[in-house]
Amino acid sequence: MVRCTALALSLSQQLSLRLLAIWSILLCASMGMVSPHILAGTFPNLFTLNRVEADPNKDYWLSEENGPWMIMACSFTGDQAEQQARELVLELRKRYKLPAYMYEKTFDLKAEGGSNPRRYRYQQGERIREVAVLVGDFPSVDDPRAQETLQKIKCYRPAALESRPEKSTSLTLAALRSIQQSLLTDDNEKKQKGPMRHAFLTTNPLLPDEYFAPKGVDKFILALNEGYEYNLLNCPGRYSVQVAHFTGEVIIDQREIQAIERGEKTFRSSLVDAARKAHELTLALRQKGYEAYEFHDRGASIVTVGSFDSLGTRRPDGKIELDPRIVQIINTFAAEPAPPVPGVPTLGYKPKTLIGIPFDIQPTPVEVPKRSFATDYVRR
Repeated sequence: MVRCTALALSLSQQLSLRLLAIWSILLCASMGMVSPHILAGTFPNLFTLNRVEADPNKDYWLSEENGPWMIMACSFTGDQAEQQARELVLELRKRYKLPAYMYEKTFDLKAEGGSNPRRYRYQQGERIREVAVLVGDFPSVDDPRAQETLQKIKCYRPAALESRPEKSTSLTLAALRSIQQSLLTDDNEKKQKGPMRHAFLTTNPLLPDEYFAPKGVDKFILALNEGYEYNLLNCPGRYSVQVAHFTGEVIIDQREIQAIERGEKTFRSSLVDAARKAHELTLALRQKGYEAYEFHDRGASIVTVGSFDSLGTRRPDGKIELDPRIVQIINTFAAEPAPPVPGVPTLGYKPKTLIGIPFDIQPTPVEVPKRSFATDYVRR
């Protein structure tokens, strides 16, 4: 079992290692083994532990600039919630060199839509004010630094959270967790953890849900589809029906992609021909009154018809019964059985065409690609 004390070096140990490194560099410099400009650039880094501001005259409230992924260290409720959260934030910043922030949220316990509040055991008042302490500015949930910091925080024992007779605590569920901890045996791994052992990774609550939505198409694909009036990216629905697709040679070489973006190279003729067919077919369908869209990718261009918020309704057996409008589009553009030829085995299906351009044998519903909200989101 890995003990919590092994997760991080103490401050004195870190300083000792840095002093050892300084003496090693000085020794090498005296022997002419280190150039002066390297020596000059090394010392500021050696003398600096993680630079994290810890000004006791400041309040470090959470903002949209933080995160987007963070560690929920703990939360406080009650009259002393803000003060105790502030003490913990300052200690995490000063002692542990962690960027910590406070975040306040008030919960209204009134029954929604009614005048009589819903009562809870041990409830005091109709509103609960909670101040959380969040740590870190991590780019993603699987950031190695986030995972490492989370394990360290679970084992830290900050003085701000120490239980003392003369000091009451506003730590949420402190009494219950103290009882749970006392029931653990000394060899239990949970016993080795500190008061923030329930810490977990979360997102910055000030950022909108759309920020964490799956990323949309990349800039290269956006550029391919710019300038088309009936761009599938502008389709208002979540689904459409692909009625035709045209393939070319797939471009995966990043240098070739960059050259095309700079205007130094042009698309291969097969891709250009695929895009031309999709564009012409889209315009022809629009002229006939169909809600048609086109979309161009690295290796293919497609044409779709229709805009739908859902595919249909889910049946009791778990299968989806397609929206009748989707079924109608599929039947309209699906291939027909090839006419029989005497003495010749069946030739299968014959695709339908428009202006000499064939549709797919079997149209299929597809999810509409979207632009990336997270990439374009500007923090205010």
